[in-house]
Formats: sequence, structure tokens, C-alpha cells
Amino acid sequence: MAMLIQNLAPPFSCRRSLYTSSFLLPITIFPGNYRNVRKKLRVCRAMTEQTPAEGASSPFVKEIERLSAKESLLLALKDAGGFEAVITGRTTDVQRVDVNERIIALERLNPTPRPTTSPFLEGLWNFEWFGTSSPVFLATRLLFGRIPSTLANLSKLDLLIRNGYGTAIAHVKLLNTIENKFVLSSKFSVEGPLRMKEEYVEGIFETPKVDKDTVPEQLEGALDQAVNTLQQLPVPIRDTVSRGLKIPLGEVFQRLIIISYLDEEILIVRNTAGEPEVLTRLDLVPDPEPLSDYES
Repeated sequence: MAMLIQNLAPPFSCRRSLYTSSFLLPITIFPGNYRNVRKKLRVCRAMTEQTPAEGASSPFVKEIERLSAKESLLLALKDAGGFEAVITGRTTDVQRVDVNERIIALERLNPTPRPTTSPFLEGLWNFEWFGTSSPVFLATRLLFGRIPSTLANLSKLDLLIRNGYGTAIAHVKLLNTIENKFVLSSKFSVEGPLRMKEEYVEGIFETPKVDKDTVPEQLEGALDQAVNTLQQLPVPIRDTVSRGLKIPLGEVFQRLIIISYLDEEILIVRNTAGEPEVLTRLDLVPDPEPLSDYES
């Protein structure tokens, strides 16, 4: 049995420290993250069986509890419909309560005491859940709330965090054929071990990208006419259009957030209204070197 456990053990430790990273392939919440959590759970449980009992303080037992809470949250998000259900308002009261209950359970087991300066914070994240007062929700409702899903569909929303700056990218599909992006740039300021200030700097509507192979025949004529019109514009105007429409925000819009949970796969933040936002990692875990500390 001991040899079996040794062969099973992946390059991570059940005795998790703050800056211990694990090997992760690029993942999405379903089914990648769920399989990863299940694998860690099986290994930790097997290692616990081979370790002398240490009571409730056993690090193996605590890690199993945390991984079980992660698994429960991922399943609750899946059952609630995830990002698409939140955007379209199709989540029920029971589903929202269930997700919030599991978020609270996982926050209680936060393994990162100073998440604002943790290396795990940096990287590419995918929004899975957010509240009605979240800037994400308000922006999407403003842009797409009155547009039928057959005309414009918000497929996903990513957040890239690098060196104190954030780039939120909304992936939009128009008429199910034209791909477009809305990019919102922000700046993060560390105000404590848990608290950060997010200032919104600029919004950009990128020029739509069209796949001609997927354009319906009835729209091909209008598309060709639009392309020809664009080519006839003066070069400065054409270059401006190709770069997208920029909306300077001048750091007027800002908010305070608290990072209530952070590990190598899941990020949970809360706004001043207490509403949670759940994000899952899309890229590799960064090198386990802490970021520079905040100034008190």
C-alpha cells in the first residue's frame, strides 16, 4: 500500500505551505479543475490512512477538508449553470443560496494569509460567479441587457492580473458569427494583507473579427459593403477604427475589494456590499516567489 501511495503522489504536498506550487496544466473550471481537486483528494486520503492519527489538527485532515470544500463549490457552480446562468439571470434563489453557503465554507479554510502579495494572485483568471452590484454584472447588463441573445451573446469574461494591473476581457459574439471583445483596464493598489483598491483606467471596444465562412448568405452583401466602405476611409480614420474605440475613464471609477480566498486554482473576492466573485485559473501557476509587500 505504501508503494502504491508513493506511485500515486503527484508533485504537490498535502502539507501545503503558502508558497508551495503544484503542477497544473491550462484548465477551465469544468471539468479540468474538478478532476484536479478529485485527484488531490484521493491522494491526501490515502496518505492520511498511512499516517499515525494526529487528531483534528492533522495537516492531512485539514487539507482534505479544504479540498472537499473546493469540490463542493465547483459542483454547486456547475449545478447553478455557472457564468452563463448568472449573466442571463437564470439562477434560482435556492441555487444562489447553495453557492453562497459553499463559498463561505471555503473562505473559512483560506490557505493564504496575505493574498494581496501572494504570487498566486497573478495570472489569467476566468469569472464563474458574481453579484448584482459587481462592475462585471453592471457593465454586461448595460451593454447587453436589452439585446436578444440571438443578436449578441457574452460567452465568457477573463481577468489578467500582472504587476499590479488588471485587464478584464469580455468575449462577445454578434449574430453568432462576429467575434468582438470589450477590454477594461484597471490598476490595483495593495492596502493591506486582504484589501485592495481597483481603479478603472480605460475601456476599449475592439474592432469585430468576422469569419466569412460562418456568415449567413443574407448578410454577405452587407458585410462586403461595410468592408469596402472602411477601405475608402482616410488612413488616420481607418487606423483609429482598426485599433478600436477607446473610452478613457480617468481613474474616476474605483472600488475596494477584499480577497477572502486564494490558492493556485481559485480566487474569491468580496466588494464593499459583501457580494462574492469567484474566479478560476486559466493558465499555469506562477513561480512561488512572494510579491513585494505593501506599505502600511
